[in-house]
Amino acid sequence: MTLGTMAVDHEMRINYDKLRKDRLQKAREQMEKDGLGALLVFDPDNVRYITSTKLGEWVTNKLARYCLLAREQEPILFEIGSAIRTKKMLCPWIKDIRPSKTDMRGTMPGLGSVEKSIQEISDLLKEFGLEKEPVGVDYLTVPLMKAFQKYGILVEDGQQTMLDAQTIKTNEEIQLLEISAAMVDAAFWEVVNFVHPGVKENEVVALMRGRLVELGAENVHNINVITGNRSHPHPHDFSDRIIRPGDMIFIDVVNDFNGYKTCYYRTFVCGKPTEKQKRVYKKAYDWLYAAIEKVKPGVMTSEIANCWPDYKELGYESEHEALALELGHGVGITHWAKPVISRGHSLDNPEPLQENMHLALETYYGEGEDGARIEEQLVITKDGYRIITRFPCDELISCW
Repeated sequence: MTLGTMAVDHEMRINYDKLRKDRLQKAREQMEKDGLGALLVFDPDNVRYITSTKLGEWVTNKLARYCLLAREQEPILFEIGSAIRTKKMLCPWIKDIRPSKTDMRGTMPGLGSVEKSIQEISDLLKEFGLEKEPVGVDYLTVPLMKAFQKYGILVEDGQQTMLDAQTIKTNEEIQLLEISAAMVDAAFWEVVNFVHPGVKENEVVALMRGRLVELGAENVHNINVITGNRSHPHPHDFSDRIIRPGDMIFIDVVNDFNGYKTCYYRTFVCGKPTEKQKRVYKKAYDWLYAAIEKVKPGVMTSEIANCWPDYKELGYESEHEALALELGHGVGITHWAKPVISRGHSLDNPEPLQENMHLALETYYGEGEDGARIEEQLVITKDGYRIITRFPCDELISCW
């Protein structure tokens, strides 16, 4: 059920307090299952999953803030100093917030701060009696690696732990995902009413970004707009190309509402589609829905991947070269999550689908200068699936 985007006093909408507690508990349980004494995470999505805190997108890829979740302890947030007072006022569920000691991914190496940060972690592990236990770490740079070695900390792959913790979604997470998808529904409607000869790809990007922010997007990670003779082969970007009559147009949107992402493609045509364009579109659509119709708990990811053509049929040299054309992947607080479904991966590494996984399934077909890409997001239910991306895709839609 999709309700309003705001929390209100007169309806129980998304229970954010429950969301915070459930995510932390899932991280704890997976950490225990994996035999870790602690998790030390730097990825902003992982920090948010454990602590339910964030800063602006400018901190992404800087390894500027991190958190420690130790066995039987409350999480400790290491925050950029100037943001600590705000966090203490606005995030009362985090009882221990300390200044991060960071070189901002190598830009300030003279401070020696990476070694200081890991010394502090080492001291905390000793305080908790966990100094001999493995620590799961999600990001690792050379200075971090050397500091872990200096202080004798046994490092394991904490990224796998965090991905596994996030695989099954709670009801609150599913609600957030559906609201995020509803925003993109609206942005695609703007496209249908805006596109005409003379509009540029980057103007479509600007239009959609603006609408998504108006609707409450926290961030718009990417919008790819690909048109005309750029649509085959697939370039995964946007440009300043001018749209012309008869161009096919496909668009990918990774929206972010309160941390929860979309991965949502639709294909249009500027004007009346040709018979060839209809054929190209139908091929991508048929491959997509052949896979969707397989989805239910217990089905192996290999069964989904087998619905799609191999690299030879697509005209490529290997499955590695064809990667990301016919694809499935989890989406949640991270845009790319488990399970990942592709012929190159899933046929040899099958995984069972489970209730309350959330998947994006996407297919692509190109011929000549025409390419089509379609994607649906779906929640796996007890008996099958529920599609949460609602902009119509059963036929190629004309703009103008």
